[in-house]
Amino acid sequence: MNETGKDDAADILKPFLPSPDDLQHWASVMGRAQQMMLEYALGQANDGKTSAAAMFDPASWLSSPATQQWAEQSSKMWEQGVAFWTSLATLGPSFTPLTDAPTNAPKDKRFADPEWSANPVFALIRQTYGLLSDQLLETTHQMQGLDPAIRTKMEFAAKNMAEAFSPTNLALTNPEVIKRAVETRGESLLKGLKHMLTDLSRGQLSHVDPDAFEVGVNIATTPGKVIHETDLYQLIHYAPTTREVFTVPLVIFPPWINRFYILDLNPAKSFVAWAVEQGLSVFMVSWKSADASMKDVVWDDYIAAQVDAIDTVRDLLDVPAVHTIGYCVAGTTLAATLAMLSAKGEADKVKSVTFFTAQIDFEFAGDLKLFVDESYLALLEQLSAQGFLDGRYMAATFNSLRGRDLIWNYVVSNYLLGNDYPPFDLLYWNGDTTNLPAKWHRQYLVDLYRDNRMVIPNSLSVCGTPLDLRKIRTPAYIQAGREDHIAPLASVWRLMDHLSGDKTFLLAGSGHIAGVVNPPAAGKYQYWTGDNGATTLADFEAAATETKGSWWPHWIGWIAARDDAKIPAKGSRIPGKGAKKAIEDAPGRYVKQR
Repeated sequence: MNETGKDDAADILKPFLPSPDDLQHWASVMGRAQQMMLEYALGQANDGKTSAAAMFDPASWLSSPATQQWAEQSSKMWEQGVAFWTSLATLGPSFTPLTDAPTNAPKDKRFADPEWSANPVFALIRQTYGLLSDQLLETTHQMQGLDPAIRTKMEFAAKNMAEAFSPTNLALTNPEVIKRAVETRGESLLKGLKHMLTDLSRGQLSHVDPDAFEVGVNIATTPGKVIHETDLYQLIHYAPTTREVFTVPLVIFPPWINRFYILDLNPAKSFVAWAVEQGLSVFMVSWKSADASMKDVVWDDYIAAQVDAIDTVRDLLDVPAVHTIGYCVAGTTLAATLAMLSAKGEADKVKSVTFFTAQIDFEFAGDLKLFVDESYLALLEQLSAQGFLDGRYMAATFNSLRGRDLIWNYVVSNYLLGNDYPPFDLLYWNGDTTNLPAKWHRQYLVDLYRDNRMVIPNSLSVCGTPLDLRKIRTPAYIQAGREDHIAPLASVWRLMDHLSGDKTFLLAGSGHIAGVVNPPAAGKYQYWTGDNGATTLADFEAAATETKGSWWPHWIGWIAARDDAKIPAKGSRIPGKGAKKAIEDAPGRYVKQR
């Protein structure tokens, strides 16, 4: 008791408790919210709908000889947790938990609210969570006799479990959420509930207001025409903005697991618009989102489509060769295309190849290799019974790789705090999912990620031609992201080991998206260049030179060095004015299909 006769604990907690007049109202809001969530969950279960969360159930990864050991270790961990709390119960009111993390500990933005340190109750919750989550992770490190693959899966599962159990993810143990609820008399919780139920009905976590953007209106707006289409892709030709253009055109192959407009978000960020401004005749492939009609589509079809796009542009512009870009999985496929063309004596159709964060050797492919075991493949088969995989499952997979940032951060912001969605074009693109052909998706995971057959000469064949990457002598520009968690740096570097032509390696700051989409005007990040004859990545990095800003100017210089000849931007260089007439305006129908 203090000198006024009031309880110190009451003073400490006062900022978080509503007034007596508001208490009943706030409790009613919480009750209604919980009832609504329960009813909705029961309705979903009764409908028999498959949940994407099932893909990431850690229990499905623990069916191994290590299961019993895991259970024993986990039991000990929770026993220690109970003992910890029991010991606290014996402490007097003078007990004050540590209020500050060690000075050398990395900042955890989940606990940025000052009450996590200033208020002993929440400081205690934070400390307890830290103790239990650290011990959960340590349990996986200390388990003996595990196969390395099983250990990696268990560590991944443990990390995701620890992130899911964070007290910041629960309304009643997050001081910021409680304060917001009190200030708004529960309106923030009801708004968050509306967000959550909307996402549940969509079957997908939203990072941005889905109505904030419209493709072709305020996103993917670079002028152009669709001048060619097949059952698998549309080919967009962008309108020139310079009086002269490079004689050699550029054909861009984006990944078919996402929409192409990551390279055309808005005029300020658009790689497409910037490349056009540099004087390139730019063509973009827009892949069709898979449906049941594509159940038999395989890798050969995508490679044939890349060759078709290359030949279409060559014929349209009457040029012998084109520059090419392959982003992520489309870069993997482009390497296979080049190997096939080389084997057939047609390598001269491609003047140069640029790889944006692409992999051909999957030994060091990172956490995505966790999703290629038999149980996961069986699940994919079940989810793809119609002949295609719903893109929302792939989105959930990628989000799980950075669960703290891409899942729980938005659970707290959107659902618990009821914040308005940010109008962020990149997040809109991230949620604009694309369906995948089931047969090809499984083939990709098994042959490349799991068995790594692409780097074994003649192990794989496409369109009747055995693949040998050593036959590729096309000049190659290889870009990697230092912080890339989709295509790890060490994995992308392997392109340097398997291609036989002239190679230029560039290491960009940031990751899989921001490392690529980094316009010069933004003045962000940096890149490193160095000895392209280095035998290892470590040797390259040791001698690399850092340059501030975007790497795009370096790339266009490399392109110009291949062939800087230019011609007037007229005739067939104008979309729809050559032999290929305009089918429709860019960005076309395929990118809008769901």
